[in-house]
Amino acid sequence: MGTSEQITTQESTVADWTRALGEPIGAPGGGAGAGVMLSLAASLTSMVAGYTEPDAGEEDQLNSVLIRAQNLRQTALQLADDDAAASHAFGAAFKLERGRARDEAIRKASVEAAESSAVLGEHAIGAIDDLTWLTENGNSALVADVVVAFGALRAAVAGARTNVSFDLGTLRAGGLNLEEVREQHPELWTTVHRFDDAMARIDAATNSIDGRAAPTDNR
Repeated sequence: MGTSEQITTQESTVADWTRALGEPIGAPGGGAGAGVMLSLAASLTSMVAGYTEPDAGEEDQLNSVLIRAQNLRQTALQLADDDAAASHAFGAAFKLERGRARDEAIRKASVEAAESSAVLGEHAIGAIDDLTWLTENGNSALVADVVVAFGALRAAVAGARTNVSFDLGTLRAGGLNLEEVREQHPELWTTVHRFDDAMARIDAATNSIDGRAAPTDNR
């Protein structure tokens, strides 16, 4: 494969994809990395659910958790590729000659990149409840895997949160000030705070089982 533009999460090995991520190109970049982290979180959620024997009356709930995690694993990989495409358009806009066309291209690419990250983050938020459910109902022998899954999920949310914020801030390069950005894109602006709340939820859930996952770390 000659360039990272030919690399996708759907068709590449982990070695090839991470090699492309390490190139100074930016597509894939941090946003795509957040998508892969979300896929890892979903995969671990699926694994723990698959190892879990449900108590009476929990069969349907466990099956729903498993199905959602399996679907999210694939969706997250596609979102990673979507973000890589948005990052490519973002970089291309900044390479244009200065002028009105460049400003418009930057505004368009910035909003599309922010929207791509917002979608990824919303999917990550949707995974919190299922993983939290497994902290109480999942196979106790896999509690460490649940913590690792929470770590990957937090990385996905943090990546989405930062990228949405950064992309909105980049609209200033297209001629807007931050007040105009907030007025024109209120939903994206609010999304940043939703992701802050989501990270707090993840931290609380992780802390609630850390004593079981890492008892030797207790002081």
